[in-house]
Amino acid sequence: MARLNLLEETRFEKVPVTVYPTQGEASIQVAQRIAKIITDKQAKGEKAVLGLATGATPVKVYKELVRMHKEGLSFNNVVTFNLDEYYPMQPTAEQSYVVFMNKNLFDHIDIPKENINIPDGTLAPEDVQAYCMAYEQKISSLGGLDIQILGIGRTGHIGFNEPGSAPNSGTRLVTLDDLTRRDASRDFGGKENVPTKAITMGVGTIFKAKEIVLMAWNEKKAEIVKKAVEGEISSDIPATYLQMSDNVEFILDQDAASALTRFNLPWLAHDVVWEATLVKKAVVWLSLHLDKAILKLTDDDYNNNGMAQLITEQGPAYSINIRIFNELQRTITGWPGGKPGVDDSNRPERAEPAHKNVILFSPHPDDDVISMGGTFIRLADQGHNVHVAYQTSGNTAVWDDDVLRYLEFVQDFAVAVEDDNGVTRKIYDDAREFFKIKKPNQVDPEIIRTVKGLIRKGEAIAGARFVGLPDQNIHFMDLPFYDRGKFSKEVDFEDDIQQTMELLRQVKPQQVFAAGDFADPHGTHKVCFDILLEALIRLRKTDEWTKDCWLWLYRGAWHEYPIHEIEMAVPLSPQEVKRKRLAIFKHQSQKDLPVFPGDDPREFWVRAEDRTSETAGLYHQLGLANYEAIEAFVRWKF
Repeated sequence: MARLNLLEETRFEKVPVTVYPTQGEASIQVAQRIAKIITDKQAKGEKAVLGLATGATPVKVYKELVRMHKEGLSFNNVVTFNLDEYYPMQPTAEQSYVVFMNKNLFDHIDIPKENINIPDGTLAPEDVQAYCMAYEQKISSLGGLDIQILGIGRTGHIGFNEPGSAPNSGTRLVTLDDLTRRDASRDFGGKENVPTKAITMGVGTIFKAKEIVLMAWNEKKAEIVKKAVEGEISSDIPATYLQMSDNVEFILDQDAASALTRFNLPWLAHDVVWEATLVKKAVVWLSLHLDKAILKLTDDDYNNNGMAQLITEQGPAYSINIRIFNELQRTITGWPGGKPGVDDSNRPERAEPAHKNVILFSPHPDDDVISMGGTFIRLADQGHNVHVAYQTSGNTAVWDDDVLRYLEFVQDFAVAVEDDNGVTRKIYDDAREFFKIKKPNQVDPEIIRTVKGLIRKGEAIAGARFVGLPDQNIHFMDLPFYDRGKFSKEVDFEDDIQQTMELLRQVKPQQVFAAGDFADPHGTHKVCFDILLEALIRLRKTDEWTKDCWLWLYRGAWHEYPIHEIEMAVPLSPQEVKRKRLAIFKHQSQKDLPVFPGDDPREFWVRAEDRTSETAGLYHQLGLANYEAIEAFVRWKF
């Protein structure tokens, strides 16, 4: 099975780390490791004692174990202990780890029910301490855990051992960190519904396991993984305690490993092949690291920062500096659709045709103006035939009281024009009754989802009109997967792909813009991109116009592409920044406090402006022109 170790241990890494190309390959390896423990114990007539985790991280491990069970692996000799459970929590609640474990593993294997141990979230407060001590004693009486699998939270917690946990802590009741509760908010329909406490095995309990495997997938975990693997041991990041164990291994996919020095700044860890992309990345890093403009970097700067080999092979410094400076300069353009009548050999976009067919795909009804509103306005102002396609209704992210507010308007308007047939009254009354008994994270009835979708649709139309688009160029796709996914995780995307192909054939674009936020592999942005990409791949086999179609990716309000990856940088004037802000303001349901604000307290328009001004600041710090803001794009290579 492929690994991406390069050098399995570097001077930066303080624990053993194994990196696989994908989450799936890594999960299979962990499942095989668990299966070997089970079969080895079976051969000796002994019980295998497993420490199990919940959350998205181990799901594919459990899926592989279920597959192996169907092919003959028995769990009859297995005893399991789960790391944690929310408190209080009913075992039948959708968010409980009892339901999670049954759904993903226990209901599909032959483990005796009496061998399953999950912390009890229904205990009376006065019984919790004794229960925790008994949990510890039961593990010890079975000879301890043969293996403990772990995920890692963005606070660096393992289990629910939050910052401040002691390295010798045992099973206990803990208070959850605010970031942990924010991360769980989608499962509970809002942070206010997430329990504030949990019962968790302690760090000391985990340490007693004969093997400890910490798994992490995708870019969202990259920064905390780097701190856990390369940082100093600190109670601020409990996962760093694992550096003190001789029995631990971190198993990562390449995205989760991307911030480790050997992957992110490889020239500091080992010899590298200085190909063009790596040179650009290294020079940009050196300039920002030393806070010196690129054209001011010297041979000594290179030699003293792990880049002596580069100077030897491609120096002197000034030659490298000039080359990289020019490459960055050429990414900047005020003509995102291409500038007509000029030499475009060193420009990001083609000069011809002068007026392009452009389609901007927006996963949610506000991603267009939040993520690339300035470029959107510029394309329309410069006379291109610009279309916008809102891929989902966005109905999940509307407050319940907004539904009542809009229905009250419709109802009052019907009365005012003496056209009240009672239908709106019934919808309104039914909605009020439903909201009174609605449970956290409960899926709304179809009529309420429709009202919420119409709220987002009206806002998006207002935003696109403000940009300057005619109504016939505004497309609401309402892709079926979005609502189907609320009821089933097994979703077929064929009708979504076909609908996307139909729209693309209608527009025949020379330019396509799409969201390139892939940190969450199951998030709406990634799903929408995968649908679009499949549609384009199929069309490229049959449709001639696709040969002249370029796909540009933008990112959202939270983070930007690294400077060395940016291929088109569109500068915005102060006036354009203001116009972009006013377009964002059309999305009133998302202003002030959206339903899912994430872990950033800033409003979306503030995040968007801060992000683009920071990008402009980095370009200026590198020695380029000082712009008010810059929106950045990367071209997808088919």
